[in-house]
Amino acid sequence: MISPNNLANFLDQYLNTAIYPDEPPIVHSQFGRSVSRLGLALDPWPSLTEWVKDARLDALFLHHPNKLEGTTLPNDIGILASHLPFDERLALGFNLRLADALGMVSLQPLGYRKERPLGMIGNVLPQTVSAFYKSVTETFGGREEARTCERDEVTRVAVVAAMTGDLMREASQRGAQVYITGQMRQPAREAMLDTGLGVIIVGHRRSEEWALRALAHVLRERFAPLTVVLPPRRSAAETSVTP
Repeated sequence: MISPNNLANFLDQYLNTAIYPDEPPIVHSQFGRSVSRLGLALDPWPSLTEWVKDARLDALFLHHPNKLEGTTLPNDIGILASHLPFDERLALGFNLRLADALGMVSLQPLGYRKERPLGMIGNVLPQTVSAFYKSVTETFGGREEARTCERDEVTRVAVVAAMTGDLMREASQRGAQVYITGQMRQPAREAMLDTGLGVIIVGHRRSEEWALRALAHVLRERFAPLTVVLPPRRSAAETSVTP
């Protein structure tokens, strides 16, 4: 059994919440019971309460806790939450776990928002464009769209939580052949064509789902006695939360 304080303190440290003064605290609702089964979810859905009961959860981590209004959970269920720190630490940003998954090394920051890196650029083992695109698609479990790279092979990649012309031109100038991001932004298409960068749009929701799986691994590594439960797959209608 894990104490709520130990769990919350670890998440605060791992997500570095101290550098996000405008974000709410990790503990969304106070709770005193120890935790042996923790559920992770991006946002509530209609059958959330049934899932919490069926999975025998002691606490729940939510990426979008603002959607909880109107949801009746058992009174003794603790709620932990994180929005921006979760995105920047575990999704498409300067993310060491994702870099490992994509085989990226020699990482450097790319772009900044409030003195925090928006993304990363790094090297990968030389490989064909089709092989790299396939590996990215497998890592995220799919993609929204892609523009093929105008090079014969991929050796350097940018992963960024934004898509602007300036960021794409900087990525190209720093040697990237492929730019990975969450959503296509029309104003950046001109830079995409000018630079010849390959682009992989994995989808914002899909990047968050990868981050949730990554958080599950982090918690299992840190707390051996903790059972971490991921939510069931849901339909598109059930996952239409606006970030």
